[in-house]
Amino acid sequence: MAASTATIDRPPLTRAAIEEVVRQVVSARFGAAPAAGTNPLVVHVSARHMHVSRADLDVLYGPGHELTPDRPLYQEGNYAAKETVTLVGRRGRSIPNLRILGPLRKESQIELAFTDAILLGFDDVPVRLSGDTAGTPGAYVVGPAGMVQLKQGVIRAAIHVHMNPAEAEHYGVKQGDLMRLRVESPAPLVFSRVVARIDPTSRLNVHMDTDEANACALHLATEFELSKSEGGGR
Repeated sequence: MAASTATIDRPPLTRAAIEEVVRQVVSARFGAAPAAGTNPLVVHVSARHMHVSRADLDVLYGPGHELTPDRPLYQEGNYAAKETVTLVGRRGRSIPNLRILGPLRKESQIELAFTDAILLGFDDVPVRLSGDTAGTPGAYVVGPAGMVQLKQGVIRAAIHVHMNPAEAEHYGVKQGDLMRLRVESPAPLVFSRVVARIDPTSRLNVHMDTDEANACALHLATEFELSKSEGGGR
């Protein structure tokens, strides 16, 4: 006796249903589509530079001198100034034409890549977030009007991502959380300690130094993927 079979009537698979399946697959692989209030991910090289205080600028360029914007940076209100200084390290080593970035800061700070630090004779420059300068090395800075001796403030800036609150919510991170950046290039690399820096005025933007950019061949990158690191916290 032949077994009987039953048929189940299914509604036709609509285009909308297919698109929903595709969205779910893409979301599972790459994360959800950007939400309202988010910006496209941009990755920039942050070359060596100086942030300067009012008091130190007065010494370096003369009392009352104002920074002259040369070109705007990606983050609103920030710019590369026309002013430069000479940074003097240890054993007489120096880097001329170090660019000052504006606007003025409460305290002066120098941000270097590891190879810059070695060139200057430093082997003890820590990886820090901008503004975290306690216990860091100092240096002499020379401008056209005078010289400043920084007691501290020389750092290697930790790789970090600027984002606004909507972007932080999209990625599920809070201030100081660690994120993961995958760079697809001829020298693909994953950075697993990208620090989230959240501010209402920020645009989604990863900053890495020149050594990190060279290591991953950033100039030849074809794809970036940003996600929350396992564990999240620092």
